[in-house]
Amino acid sequence: MKNSIIFTVALFVSLNVFATDLKYPVSEIPVELKENVDVVIREDEIRFKILAKNKATHYVHYVVTIFNENGNNYASQVVGYNKLTKVIDFNGYVYDALGKQTKRLKNNEIYDQASFDGFSLYSDHRLKAANLSQATYPYTVEFEYELELKYLYSIPGSAFGGEKKSTQHATYQLIYPTDLKPNYKLLNLSSTPRVEKTIDGYESVTWNFLNIMPMKFEAYGPDHEELIPQIIAAPSKFEYEGYEGDMTSWKTYGQWNALLNQQRDDLPEATKLKVKELTKGLTTNEQKAKAIYEYLQSKTRYVSIQLGIGGLQPFPASMVDQTGYGDCKALSNYAIAMLKEVGVKGYYSIIQAGRGEGHVRKEFPSHQFNHVLVSVPNGRDTLWLECTSQANPFGYQGSFTEDRFALLVTDQGGKLVKTINYSPEQNSQLRTAEVELDATGNAKAKIRTTNKGIQYENDGLDNVMNNVDDQKKWIQNNTEIPNFNINSFSMVEKKDKIPSAIVSLDLTLNRYATVSGKRIFVVPNLMNRLTRIPEKMAERKTDVVRTTNYLDLDTIKFTIPENLYPEFLPEPIKINSKFGEYEANFKFDAGKVIYTRRMKVWKCRLPKETYNELVDFYKNVNRADNTKLVFLNKT
Repeated sequence: MKNSIIFTVALFVSLNVFATDLKYPVSEIPVELKENVDVVIREDEIRFKILAKNKATHYVHYVVTIFNENGNNYASQVVGYNKLTKVIDFNGYVYDALGKQTKRLKNNEIYDQASFDGFSLYSDHRLKAANLSQATYPYTVEFEYELELKYLYSIPGSAFGGEKKSTQHATYQLIYPTDLKPNYKLLNLSSTPRVEKTIDGYESVTWNFLNIMPMKFEAYGPDHEELIPQIIAAPSKFEYEGYEGDMTSWKTYGQWNALLNQQRDDLPEATKLKVKELTKGLTTNEQKAKAIYEYLQSKTRYVSIQLGIGGLQPFPASMVDQTGYGDCKALSNYAIAMLKEVGVKGYYSIIQAGRGEGHVRKEFPSHQFNHVLVSVPNGRDTLWLECTSQANPFGYQGSFTEDRFALLVTDQGGKLVKTINYSPEQNSQLRTAEVELDATGNAKAKIRTTNKGIQYENDGLDNVMNNVDDQKKWIQNNTEIPNFNINSFSMVEKKDKIPSAIVSLDLTLNRYATVSGKRIFVVPNLMNRLTRIPEKMAERKTDVVRTTNYLDLDTIKFTIPENLYPEFLPEPIKINSKFGEYEANFKFDAGKVIYTRRMKVWKCRLPKETYNELVDFYKNVNRADNTKLVFLNKT
């Protein structure tokens, strides 16, 4: 009996110890958080402590349960550092579905390497990286690390939403001296933080969140960044390698950037004489800016350089002049220095670049940018110079920086301004075609297409102009005709402020028309049919967003044999909506059928109630684009 009691007590103690060793069992996740997700974030804890204008610590504790291979990217962690950022702790663990620890990250499993991005020539950034992905699901990964920062310029925020991802618990905390209180803002969240005074004289503000459900993004909706629940933060006063700044307004933030650029515009005497000679006889700012820009393109090349003050301060203009290369900051500063020498004012302009990027929160002054270009006042207009490109036409921004806010660094400080918004006519595709149809349904076609503006960039047309083999591949991949053979082709580029490319094709079209008895059926829309139709939604939640203005004009002339005549020509088609206009016409004249199509679409943002109207617009256009002509054989 005594032995039995001892065994029972020992077993109880053993089970209790085992149970206390378990962490993050999958059974503790609420059922609704596990439905239709790849991962559940178990803990998402961020603590950022400001110690001084130039000193802070950043602590992260992140635990995620991964249910399938689509979530394996969450099992990796990358921590960047440099001479101003020190990694003082980095730990990782893996747990099985029951919560038993199956692995602890070893030091030799943490990869420490240069942060090479594939295009930077110089960089003082390094990274520590670890991958704890497993082959048996579900499993849980825990990461914990802390950074010591010898500067204060940006504060990491926290985002809690996403598709196929839910969050069980999240904490975000800011700790700061009362005279260095940072700015912060909640987006798509409603939560009252806990504010406390700490024993050592600091103040803290803390948010806690529970059971955040996964999101479902809607087609033709706002940018995901706009919809995701998140907290953003930025310092008020800060110091970066001896440069003190104030981020409480765009004006003061611009003043700090101007401080970085001071005394960096010196040019060698030979270059001063060169640019004056280049602009001799030119009378307008635009003419002078064009000459300077094209000289810059011929003399320099772009390289990414991530050195010095976080990659935020440009190298002196004299250094770029000597070496012939620089990053966006250095090349822009160099261009401004040369413009100044010929009496033209250029502004250092900071921007969020990238196609589909550019969402700047105007109400929240902070570092939200990744690129620099030059703006030049030109009467009622502004010229924008992309100094990193050796191929861009003068004054053309394109999808990389068009229609978004840029921060001009003026003599008075920072000022937010909008860049160019290209009109539908500037983003046009103009096509004419002569099609000779025979009685068997085959055809020959001579087609001339002019793509302008953003449509010049579409599908990489702007990247193939210098290589014939690339041009032929582009034609084969982007000519929307089922069966064709290329007899000959040519491409001609025009580098105006709104650039264009003219693509001329001589094609043989096999089985272009459908023959049925004495009738031949032809879809006159040769190669511009709208095919993508969004699905209707019973209950829309977000606004409807269209992101590009464009205009398409097609004129197709069909020459038919004498023994054929049109048995049926459709009536003219007109479709008008809030999103665009569409018109198609059919005409028979002197043995030819002439088909014209015009479609104009606007960049817009409209209420969610208009979504099904967008669906109807595309459905009607699709139907019109597939309208058929019917020819009858007289013989």
